[in-house]
Amino acid sequence: MPFAYWTPRRIWLLVGYAAAVSALLCAPLVLNDFRLNLLAKFLALAIAALGLDLIWGYTGILSLGHGVFFGLGAYAMAMHLKLAASGGKLPDFMSWSGLTKLPWFWRPFESPAFAILAGVLLPVALALLLGWFTFRNRIKGVYFTILTQALVIITTTLFVGQQAYTGGTNGITGYSRLFGFKLADPQTKVWLYLLTAVVLFAAFALCRYLTGSRFGCVLRAIRDGENRARFIGYNPALYQMTAFCVSAGLAGLAGMLFVLHVGIISPSMMGIVPSIEMVLWVAIGGRGTLIGAVLGAVLMNGAKSVLSESYPELWTLLIGLLFVAVVVFMPRGLAGIAGLPAALRRRRERSDESDGIGSKDGLGNAAGAEAGGTEGVRHSAV
Repeated sequence: MPFAYWTPRRIWLLVGYAAAVSALLCAPLVLNDFRLNLLAKFLALAIAALGLDLIWGYTGILSLGHGVFFGLGAYAMAMHLKLAASGGKLPDFMSWSGLTKLPWFWRPFESPAFAILAGVLLPVALALLLGWFTFRNRIKGVYFTILTQALVIITTTLFVGQQAYTGGTNGITGYSRLFGFKLADPQTKVWLYLLTAVVLFAAFALCRYLTGSRFGCVLRAIRDGENRARFIGYNPALYQMTAFCVSAGLAGLAGMLFVLHVGIISPSMMGIVPSIEMVLWVAIGGRGTLIGAVLGAVLMNGAKSVLSESYPELWTLLIGLLFVAVVVFMPRGLAGIAGLPAALRRRRERSDESDGIGSKDGLGNAAGAEAGGTEGVRHSAV
């Protein structure tokens, strides 16, 4: 790379990334099992926030239905874990509901490879189906947001109503092993944490590559002026569907990892409230920055955990006040703090330039007045 590429900003950015990666990889050395499991859960949620930032921050499309994609991935992994825990028998909630044999669509989830693929491809397929009918018909803005909320309501109602196949309101739980390893074992928790951290790094690198490429430039062009992008020859619907599918796939991947750390998945985790919380993480962290989505997910969930432990009666109020404070005093989110010194420096430079121009104009006017006065004296009758 040319020497001019290594600007101070890029160097500090790389240093910050290296410090963050080192801190996350060294976390098992300093955190106990409970705190490490919490951090792993937050990192899984950060992957979902990355996907939402890709579609909202860079494409300008607000989705309030990402909880559905997250839940589909989680259910796919939970179905495999439940079948493995049942030891070839019918899962307990199916027996309680009167079923006598395993449903046909459950059988493929006996394979872990199929469960992992389904956890990613099912959300992608659903996003492609929804995007095909909305983006091609130029449905956007608040109308698209309402459609994603309707998708959440339909999906959660379906999962709650089909108790014999999905576990109903209780969801799927009661599994304890993954590939023969106990999920409650401390060593297994460390490996699962490291797996989640590595997947987060890979997801961040993928989003960083996409947003820094020509594809990302077109996404920003569509966000800032969809009609202009269409008039110069791009098909916005194709780019929007692609970004939406990638975003949904990341949410499904996050759901699979989340269920390994939590040990349960229920329809409440894929409802409207979790979907709105994902939007809040991105907004608080800094929309359109990627790193802000990660910071928002980790810090907000961390704050929720700490405040709920210390102030069980007031923590929801404190979280609300924290959100209002960030929106009012830091409209660019937490990630905007890093760019604050540069913004202040540019503002100061512009102010100095305007003062300099004003001074020059003032000197010119004074000189003109003095010249005019001299001429007046020279041509005076006196």
